Amino acid sequence: VAAVSARFGQRVAVLHSALGAGRRKEEWARALSGEVDVVVGARSAVFAPVPRLGLIVVDEEHDSSYKQDESPRYSARDVAIERARISGATVVLGSATPCLESYACAADGRYSLVTMPERVSSRPLPPVRVVDMRAELRAGNRSVFSRLLREKVSGGLALGRQSLLFLNRRGFSTFVLCRDCGYVCACPSCDVSLTYHARSVPGQEMVCHYCGHVEPAPNICPDCGGTRIKFFGVGTERIEEEVRAAFPGASVARMDVDTTRRRGAHAQILGAFRDRRIDVLIGTQMIAKGLDFPNVTTVGVISADTSMNLPDFRAAERTFQLISQVAGRAGRGDDPGCVVVQT
Repeated sequence: VAAVSARFGQRVAVLHSALGAGRRKEEWARALSGEVDVVVGARSAVFAPVPRLGLIVVDEEHDSSYKQDESPRYSARDVAIERARISGATVVLGSATPCLESYACAADGRYSLVTMPERVSSRPLPPVRVVDMRAELRAGNRSVFSRLLREKVSGGLALGRQSLLFLNRRGFSTFVLCRDCGYVCACPSCDVSLTYHARSVPGQEMVCHYCGHVEPAPNICPDCGGTRIKFFGVGTERIEEEVRAAFPGASVARMDVDTTRRRGAHAQILGAFRDRRIDVLIGTQMIAKGLDFPNVTTVGVISADTSMNLPDFRAAERTFQLISQVAGRAGRGDDPGCVVVQT
C-alpha cells in the first residue's frame, strides 16, 4: 500500500479481511463510486466493485493462500482470469516461481510469457550452496547449523550484515514420543501428532496445528506409564534458542503464527528488521517472499526436507517455490549474498 500510494497518491483503496466492517464498507463504496483508481488488497479484493476495470495484477500468483478453504470456496487467481474475460481487462500473473498450470498455459501459447531474466540494476543472483547434513554428522557436527551456515552468519554479523533463517515448521519439537513403548502424543480430534511449544504459558504445552487443541506435555506416558518421554524434530522456537546460544551477541527475532497473533506484531517485527535492530530473523514461510531488505547477505534454509515429505502431490513443487523465494531475499543490496540450503 505504501509503495502504490507513493506512486498514485490518495486515489488508492485497500481491501482485506482484517479491516473493521465500517472501514471495509467505506473502501468498498470508494471503489464503486469511481473515487479511486487502484484497489490494493488480499484474496477478497478480486471482487472489488471497480466500474471501469482495465487491469488485474495477481502478485505471487502461485501462492496457495489465493485459495479460500471455507465457503464460498474459490481461487482468487481463477476468479481474476474469469473476471478479466468478462470485462475485457488484462491480467498479469506475477511470480518468480509460477505454478505449473500457469507455466504450461504460457508455454503452449494460451498466455503470453513475459520474462525478467535480470534483477534490478543487474545485480547478480546469490550463489546457492547445498549442504548434506549427514556429512556434517559424520564430521562430528551435531548442531542444527552446518559449519558453512555458521561461518556465513558469524561473518555477516562481524560486518554488520543481517541474516534470514527459514524453517517452515513452528513450535519447539514436532512430536513427543515415549521411548519405552513408542506412543506418540496425538490430537484426540484430528489424530495428528501434537507439536511441543516450549515457550507457552505456563510453559509445557502441546498444540494441534489443525484444530488448536492444547494439552500439557506429559512426564509419564499415558499408554504404558513409562518415564522416558523424549522430544523429537526441530521447529522455529528451537532454532531461535540455538541461534541465541551460537551467536550470543546477536539480536534475534522469530516470525511465525505464534509471534504475530497480536495486531500489529507483523509490522513491528519487520519494522525492527528494516531498521537493523534485529541481526538474525528466524521464520516460517512468512519471511520467504516479498521482503526487500538490502542489508541481508545470508539466507539459511534449515531443513529443505521438511516440506518435501508432506503427504501432498504438490509437495515437491511447493518446496522448490519456497526455497527459490527465500533464496531471493539475499544480496538485494550492494553487497553480494549467499544462500545455504541444509538437507
